[in-house]
Amino acid sequence: MKLAINIGYSGAQMSLPLDLVLEVERLGYDSVWTAEAYGSDAVTPLAYLAAKTSRIKLGTGIMQIPGRTPAMCAMTMSTLDQLSGGRVLVGLGLSGPQVVEGWHGVPYGKPAARTREYVEILRKIWARDEPVEYHGEEYQLPYTGPGASGLGKPLKSILHGRQLPVYLATMGPVNIRNTAELADGWLPIWFSPQRVGLFKPSLEEGFRRAGNGKSYKDFDIAAGCTVAITDDVKAGLASMKPNLALYVGGMGAKEKNFHNEMAIKYGYKEAAAKIQELYLAGRKAEATEAVPDELCDEMSLVGPVERIKERYRAWEDAGVTTMLVQARQKEALYLMADITGASKGG
Repeated sequence: MKLAINIGYSGAQMSLPLDLVLEVERLGYDSVWTAEAYGSDAVTPLAYLAAKTSRIKLGTGIMQIPGRTPAMCAMTMSTLDQLSGGRVLVGLGLSGPQVVEGWHGVPYGKPAARTREYVEILRKIWARDEPVEYHGEEYQLPYTGPGASGLGKPLKSILHGRQLPVYLATMGPVNIRNTAELADGWLPIWFSPQRVGLFKPSLEEGFRRAGNGKSYKDFDIAAGCTVAITDDVKAGLASMKPNLALYVGGMGAKEKNFHNEMAIKYGYKEAAAKIQELYLAGRKAEATEAVPDELCDEMSLVGPVERIKERYRAWEDAGVTTMLVQARQKEALYLMADITGASKGG
């Protein structure tokens, strides 16, 4: 298993944990991932890190599909790939209707169609086989819709890049199926190794639809996992609860919250409803208290070293090929490098 870290997006002030990134690069971690919501972007930090590092791969986890045209995404990531010596991983996601329409000011549209068309256009641009034409439901190249001048023409990228690895952050069955068909990797959100059976039918149907013999061996499941070494398991799990309460309770409208739906799918229907009710009522502390320990535990490796080592096997058995270690505790980062053999090139 490869190791990675996700440094997320900034708060009110932009800063990067450069020392941490340099340390995990030294430890043999394979990649570092950034994120964006509606503040700092995902790409600029990677450009800075590209100049400060030499080996570690640079992933966007994630760039918001509605925030950039496919061509702009292709240009940006090809540029960064060449400047970094070929280290880029293109992680993409849709975000939710509140951000898509409220922040980016574009229609939420048809998520599955938009993702498919976006990836297909990226592949065409990077291939440089011919000037790019594409006529889909969500994207048209050249554009011929309302307000068009009629002067648009198919173009071929001036920059000679490569087919970059594409990862998709998806949750629903249709989008997970499309991920397995179209992408090189999957960035599952709130991954639990004991729930992998919920996702396998969609993944395997996607591999079949690819039609080229694609299988798990050709596909990177890059799952996030909170890791914390502590003798107090309950306290360690409690540290995860504010973030889970935010996403399950408040990241999206009441009628459209994908994270809440995932908690329900995992069997926490009553807890999910309670967390959302409390969070949207402004009772955030109570919402945090309502997050079940069991939900936190199945998505993390928390506790004494031996407990972490024993429970790590479930992540391997679930087919996770890259673990995005969510930790700022250096001992935890060292432990995972030791367990996986990352520091020995394993």
